[in-house]
Amino acid sequence: MSPLPPFRTVGIVAKLHSPASRGAAKRLFSLLTRRKVRTLCDPETARFLGEKGKGRTVPTLVASVDLMLVLGGDGTMLGVARNMARRVVPVLGVNLGSLGFLTETGLEEMESVLDEVLQGRFEVEERMMLHASLARGRRKISSHRLLNDVVINKSDLARILEMNVKIDRQFVSTYHSDGLIVSTPTGSTAYSLSAGGPILLPSLHAFCITPICPHALTNRPLVVPDSVRIEVTLESGTENVYCTMDGQVGFPMKAGDRLSVRRSGASLPLIVSRQRNYFDVLRRKLRWGAR
Repeated sequence: MSPLPPFRTVGIVAKLHSPASRGAAKRLFSLLTRRKVRTLCDPETARFLGEKGKGRTVPTLVASVDLMLVLGGDGTMLGVARNMARRVVPVLGVNLGSLGFLTETGLEEMESVLDEVLQGRFEVEERMMLHASLARGRRKISSHRLLNDVVINKSDLARILEMNVKIDRQFVSTYHSDGLIVSTPTGSTAYSLSAGGPILLPSLHAFCITPICPHALTNRPLVVPDSVRIEVTLESGTENVYCTMDGQVGFPMKAGDRLSVRRSGASLPLIVSRQRNYFDVLRRKLRWGAR
């Protein structure tokens, strides 16, 4: 049970792509208004709800609220997590997508779950996040806090990539493959899983390093503790290579570019169902263990 007091200010970020999502946003806003909870929204949601001029960007929302409500799919949740800069707050995800691993609350239970949360009856899982930075020479190209993964991959016409991997400055291996994924336990059920990586429980303190279509059968996924720093150097000069962060932000890479990955100093406090456990979610979402 969470020790936090009832929430006084709530932020809403919604993907208003369908009548169902727009209806859900209206119901949430109405419920919070009836409960006399101050509500702030992202700019698009604020305009839709008639709160013109009152919309705020996600970093500003996070700095101003006690709870974030995310209406959408896992992609919407990843965008919110990535934009939590200096402050993190509990997040409740309502699934409007097709899978919804992170936004596990369904529309049919949205209002009852939110009622419980507003009364302080909820549980939180601290989801580990990673910090990824991309450098070219002495210049840092990008730096992001991520919930799922960072991926180096090639376009359809590019040749097999050659990447050197070090852990805490110790050489691990040279990977010859279509790409490489470094994921958190939360991200282990995303791209890494489809590339043959293992499922990691969200409570584990670890990274998973998964090659994409490796040229050698001996290059298998590797699980390492989250206390290490992983460095991947692109050795091949192939064009059309990209570093993609949480599947939403991408940067072109050149030979010699270095990707550095470590555990972020902050985690994501994800509100989870009190009625389901992680294995229930695996069976329901992925049909895990089905014959």
